[in-house]
Amino acid sequence: MLKLFERKGVSAVSGMMRALVKHDKGYGAEIRQVPIPEIGLDEVLVKVQATTICGTDVHIYTWDDWAANRVRPPLVFGHEFSGEVVKVGDRVQHLKPGDHVSAETHIVCHHCPQCRRGEAHVCANTEIIGVDRNGCFAEYAAMPAENLWKNSKNLPPEVASAMEPMGNAVHTALSGPISGKSVAVIGCGPIGVMAVAVAKASGAASVIALDINEYRLQLAKKMGATHLIHSLEEDPVRRVRSLTGGWGVDVVLEMSGNPLAIRQGFSMVTGGGRVSMLGLPTQPIEIDVANDIVFKGVQVHGIVGRRMYETWQQTAGFLESGQVDLSPLITHRFSLDEFEKGFEQMISGKSGKVVLYP
Repeated sequence: MLKLFERKGVSAVSGMMRALVKHDKGYGAEIRQVPIPEIGLDEVLVKVQATTICGTDVHIYTWDDWAANRVRPPLVFGHEFSGEVVKVGDRVQHLKPGDHVSAETHIVCHHCPQCRRGEAHVCANTEIIGVDRNGCFAEYAAMPAENLWKNSKNLPPEVASAMEPMGNAVHTALSGPISGKSVAVIGCGPIGVMAVAVAKASGAASVIALDINEYRLQLAKKMGATHLIHSLEEDPVRRVRSLTGGWGVDVVLEMSGNPLAIRQGFSMVTGGGRVSMLGLPTQPIEIDVANDIVFKGVQVHGIVGRRMYETWQQTAGFLESGQVDLSPLITHRFSLDEFEKGFEQMISGKSGKVVLYP
């Protein structure tokens, strides 16, 4: 039997559990019986109620170049989840068994210059659960107590699981002023669609959603987009300018990572505007820095993770107030044993958030 969990500390629940394991260097994954993790003095054991599939999980499942260079099988992968606390370490004070929680998935060191200046989201020594250490596609997950966000028990577990990626959308959208401004969201995957909802809830004057996938454009419409642009069917830069009196948009939220889309984003932003970038290109790209950034006085924000824990407060506020409703975005639900169907749905591009229930 694989010994995937090797933590010192008190054991919360003994025995074995079912988990989805990235078992080797290749396509796919396997359900296996693995030891229930032990917890340390500052950790918490969570019984997973719902977990959602992220694009990162798809990279690991399909074993692309990024995964091959980063992930070391065997590994319990998955990083978006919610659940119920079943055991806390001896030094944990703010959580107790029965609490419902979501997880900040970036585990930070607290000692590097970035952490010490209050910017732990760019910690130089970040470890990500389900990537660098065992994750949450399992019946139980062990986490540092400080990484858990306590939720109302009325919050549906699948919505609580999606708070982590929604935090990416919140961080991207709110990295600068947005109220009363025109906003273009390039790339309408689940996080992009959440960015549409966040921008709308934050008072954007217009929210223009751009993608090449009609299914996801329609999701963006459900989540509040005021205009839709299919970038293969019309010139997106020309259309955006026509929607903004010829000036271009005030804010571009770049969620696609596509080289052409990134260049189009810099072309469509107005002088003095902002481009906040969350999407990840798979290779270096060429941008006209002089004309599209310097001479236009554009602010460029690189976005990673969530600000700890300002972004979590903002995300919870949007959900608890009802200003953002994620239910239209949660499109498919499967048991953990049906993981192959879940990943197939994600890979097809015809889904929002896909939920797996252990």
